[in-house]
Amino acid sequence: QVQLVESGGGLVQAGGSLRLSCAASGRTFSMYALGWFRQAPGKEREFVAAISGSGGSTYYADSVKGRFTISRDNAKNTVYLQMTSLKPEDTAVYYCARRRVSGDYYSTSNYGYWGQGTQVTVSS
Repeated sequence: QVQLVESGGGLVQAGGSLRLSCAASGRTFSMYALGWFRQAPGKEREFVAAISGSGGSTYYADSVKGRFTISRDNAKNTVYLQMTSLKPEDTAVYYCARRRVSGDYYSTSNYGYWGQGTQVTVSS
């Protein structure tokens, strides 16, 4: 079984920072790309960022580019999302997910395992 557990969410003021973590239980962690998605109330789940298995390639949604940074530590089976310059529109539940064998990095359908999510709330 593959289990993904997110942590690090919370309440912050606009302009603040948070770092989210996702710990994975799988023994082949480094073989798979990982992504972060988010879902706000009443809206569909959307892509935020992704990183290749080795950590050599990263991908970002236009809305977070320049503000968020995704990284991974394969020795710790953990992927991170460093969020800076947070805006109220970043408020959402953030999910960590493991990508399938292939496919683009942006579609939810290309990810087979999901964490439970962690709430991020940004006040104005």
